[in-house]
Parts: sequence; C-alpha cells; structure tokens
Amino acid sequence: MKKYQDMNSAELAQEKARVQEHYQKLKDLNLKLDMSRGKPGKDQLDAVSDLLTALQDPADCKVDGMDVRNYGNLRGLPAAQRLFAELLGCRPEEVIMGGSSSLTLMYDLVMRGYCFGLTHSPRPWSQEAGRKWLCPVPGYDRHFKITEAFGFEMIPVPLLPDGPDMDRIEDLVKDPLVKGIWCVPKYSNPDGVVYSEETLRRFARLEAAAPDFTIIWDNAYCVHEFEGDYLPFPDIIGLCREAGHPDMVYEFASTSKVTFPGAGVAVMAASEANLAYQAKLMDVQLISYDKVNQLRHVKLLQDKEHTLALMKKHAAILKPRFDSVLNWLEKEIAPRGIGRWQTPKGGYFISLYTLPGLAKRTVALCKEAGVVLTGAGATWPLGLDPEDSNIRIAPSLPPVEELEAAMEVLCTALELAALEKIN
Repeated sequence: MKKYQDMNSAELAQEKARVQEHYQKLKDLNLKLDMSRGKPGKDQLDAVSDLLTALQDPADCKVDGMDVRNYGNLRGLPAAQRLFAELLGCRPEEVIMGGSSSLTLMYDLVMRGYCFGLTHSPRPWSQEAGRKWLCPVPGYDRHFKITEAFGFEMIPVPLLPDGPDMDRIEDLVKDPLVKGIWCVPKYSNPDGVVYSEETLRRFARLEAAAPDFTIIWDNAYCVHEFEGDYLPFPDIIGLCREAGHPDMVYEFASTSKVTFPGAGVAVMAASEANLAYQAKLMDVQLISYDKVNQLRHVKLLQDKEHTLALMKKHAAILKPRFDSVLNWLEKEIAPRGIGRWQTPKGGYFISLYTLPGLAKRTVALCKEAGVVLTGAGATWPLGLDPEDSNIRIAPSLPPVEELEAAMEVLCTALELAALEKIN
C-alpha cells in the first residue's frame, strides 16, 4: 500500500472511487453508534453493582461517631476522607468530599474565585480585567467551557510527551493576569500523557506573579491503568508544600470511572488553609453532601489495595476495546500516511491526529454514516484547533463488535476526507 501522498493522479482517482463505494455501503447499514464521551460500558457497570447493596441494615449507617443519614459534617465522612487521601497520596485533613461530580467542584472553585477571590486573591477575579487562564492542548473540553463561562482569555500551551511545555508556562506566569492552569496529570484527556516527575516538580516550584495563581489538578485517571500494573504518582499537594507554595494547587478526583458515573463520589484536596477558606464559603451553600453514598463507596472500595484490584477488572474489559481501535488505525491509517496517534496505557481516550485540515470533515462523514464522535476542535479552547487535526476517540462504551463497526466507519471517513483534499 502506497501512502496517499506518493500516489499519482490515476492511482488517487481509483482509490477514491473504491473508498466512496465502501463508504456508501457503510452508510446503508444505518448504524447508530456513539463514541462521543468516555462512558463506562454496561459490563463495567455490572462489575461494580455490589455498590447497590453495600448498605442494607440501618445499623450500617453509623460510622465515625455519626449517623450518615442525617445532616452535618460539611467536609464529608472521615472514613471517605481517609480512603481518598490514600488513593491520592495526600493527607486526610487535606480532603473535602463532594457529591457525584468533580466537574461541579471545579466549576464551583472557579466561581468562588470569580465572586470572592481565593485564599491569596487581592480582589475577586471578576474585578481583574483581562484575566487569563492557561490551557494545555489538546485538553478536556469541559475544562475550557468553565473558564470560557467566566470570561477568561484562554492561552493554549502545547502538551509534550512529559507534560505541558514548562518553559512556556514559566514565562507566561510572569504576567499577574494569568490566574491559573488546567491540568490532567495522569493519562491526560485525550492524549494519555503522564506528566514526568520533573514536570511535577517544576509545577511545584512555579514563581507566579499573581499571588492567587491556581493549579487545578484534575487527577481523574489516578488509578485507571488498563495495561500493566498501577503506576505510582507523586503527591502534588506535598510537592507544592515542600517547595513553599502550599496553597497554589487544588486537586480533584472522582469515582465516575470506578463505580457509577453520575452516582459516584468526588473529592477536592488542597492545603488546610485552602480548605478552611473554601469550607467557609461552602457553608453558605450547603449543609453537607451525600454521606450515605460516601459510606457505600467506602464499603465497596475499602482501601487502595482493594480499589486497585477492582480497577484490574475494569482493565480487562477496557483493553480489548483500546486494542480494537489501535489495530484499525495501524491496519488502515498508518499505511496511507494520513494520521498519527498515541498508544496510552491508561485513561479513557485515544487521540488521533489527522493530516491538517481533515478532522472536521472526517467527523462529519462519520456522523452521516451513523457514528457520533466528539466534535472536531473540542480539545482546544473555544473549539479552535488551529490545524483542524485532532479527533478524540472514546472506546469505552460500545461492545467490541460495535466498536469494530465504528472504527471501520472512522477509518473509511478519514480516507475519504484525505482523498477529497489531496485529489
């Protein structure tokens, strides 16, 4: 198989006719497949359904000296704080338990910064004209939507194989209007990058001009290996404390990809000073989050060792799905020279980079053939991928047989988009 760039006009015309015919046959199948978001599949949900029966006796609801069915304890169930501190590597007193969504906790943090300022803010962010936020790219579209909603100018920062471009970040934070940065440090969304220890230490040592510069450390995939053993990861809160910047970072995680999305538990971890300030503001907003659900999760997950054993079950379900995607890309896209991709060992996504100018057309062709993908450009602030190249693939939801069909559509769509542009 020749690369498309090496074919002559006649060869390109013949290949285009073949691909168009195959694409039409796929359209005629009237598929309805969704790969737009990183949702666990049914078999993953079934694997954790013991959560539904983790509490059956009213006597089980009394723990840590409290009845979890009642009001109180804004910071959450101490047993849950201990569990998530163990998973994240921080201290229990640095943990506040939330509801089901870490995204909500992150939104609320930015909202409080906007309305009131954070621990070291000279004024609320709403009063900072020209406020800016750093956005490693490609990144998580919902992160970008939050800072867009609060009027930040979002500055893309290249994501390198060992994490964001720290030389660029160290230069940008000299601007006092730069108020923060989004980070997904382990198995980043969508590239699957794991930040190196040196990158973590450079984050901890950042000397930002803004006294309230904030690292939002979304450690969403902290225990989410699907190939190989658990990869230990340094505690960013401890590193910042050791570097003399204890209040610079807020860390977030949840069980959305461990138990039930939308019915799990989330956590915010930060310095004790940060949490004391946040708790004071939160106390006006709510009395407590759902401690019953927190206790259910403590009963199911137990400790780090047991949680990692559960994640091995998830890994056994996920790996064939990721292998299917990678096999299709290797078989269909690599020989034609029209795309590249990373090979992650954890997380929930595969990041496909087409030749420039092909992503939007490829996603549109997939939709016409019944396969829904994340919108092209979503992995950049404001949806503006400068090269129109990145496509986020979410393999977790469809069964493997459906995923095989979806990948045949995706590869065929990319081939057709490339031939339309070249010829």
